[in-house]
Amino acid sequence: MAQLSYREAVSAAIAQEMRRDDNVVFIGEDIAAAGGVFKTTEGLLDEFGPIRVRDTPISEQAILGATMGAAMTGLRPIAEIMFSDFFAVCWDIVVNQIAKTRFMSDGQCTFPLVIRSANGGGARFGAQHSQSIENWAMAVPGLKVVAPSSAADVKGLLAAAIRDPDPVLFFEQKSLYGTKGDVPEGEHVVPLGKANVLREGSDVTIVALAAMVPRAMKAADTLQQEHGISATVIDVRSLVPLDTTTIFESVSKTGRLVTVEENPRLCGWGAEISSLVAEELFWDLEGPIVRVTTPHCPLPSADALEDAVMPSAERIVANVLKLAD
Repeated sequence: MAQLSYREAVSAAIAQEMRRDDNVVFIGEDIAAAGGVFKTTEGLLDEFGPIRVRDTPISEQAILGATMGAAMTGLRPIAEIMFSDFFAVCWDIVVNQIAKTRFMSDGQCTFPLVIRSANGGGARFGAQHSQSIENWAMAVPGLKVVAPSSAADVKGLLAAAIRDPDPVLFFEQKSLYGTKGDVPEGEHVVPLGKANVLREGSDVTIVALAAMVPRAMKAADTLQQEHGISATVIDVRSLVPLDTTTIFESVSKTGRLVTVEENPRLCGWGAEISSLVAEELFWDLEGPIVRVTTPHCPLPSADALEDAVMPSAERIVANVLKLAD
């Protein structure tokens, strides 16, 4: 095992796959000479050169247009959109071209591509640079959607995404870039569509994603130590494909479900999981399904206000206690 930061795991995964497959190329704004605005791609230009690691102009449409074309010609491109908010600038290419052309061409054109992006709040970047947009992406047929919570999963899931035959949107939670963890050395691949049960419990199932996972784990510790409530914590990791089997098995055992998501409340991914559980496991439930979310508002940039609107471990605990009453 090696101790890597979340940001170092990004470059480790890309380097692993570029060494393995000469068809993997990487393009984006400031990814080469600058090593990425979040320092996630340092060293890649030096090892793989300017043909395979290419800086682009400040144009999200140009980046993704080139990525789509490269994938159609047999390459396996990785693109970076610096902030996930900027998907709004190039959403037509993602939704109406990349997501649909394989289907519309009857499989004659394939799109083995990955679009990486820094996603979510917690870093005080304000309303236009802090959105959590994975719910936008999971609503579009033809896209796979992944959001890791740990350095090990960054390396393993990004490697799997690069090898996948379909387009994958890979959301890196920017407030996690500085966190560190054990990462397997050598080749490391984590299959897409498999949730990770981080903690087993008997009283409630807490389902979380990305930056909400460590908060859910902290809440589970508090619930056990201070209230005697035993919680299972599941890291979803992949929204499309979604591992409903793992979630259903846990909820069937505990009888209670709490979802914790950074998305605004309206139409968040937790609503979809709640709907599926209500349809499939209604008679196993011992109480209402609870969603802990960000309110339906733009994310503030002021420290205290941003902290107030994003789900916290304390808010998770409070909601579980209400459910347990």
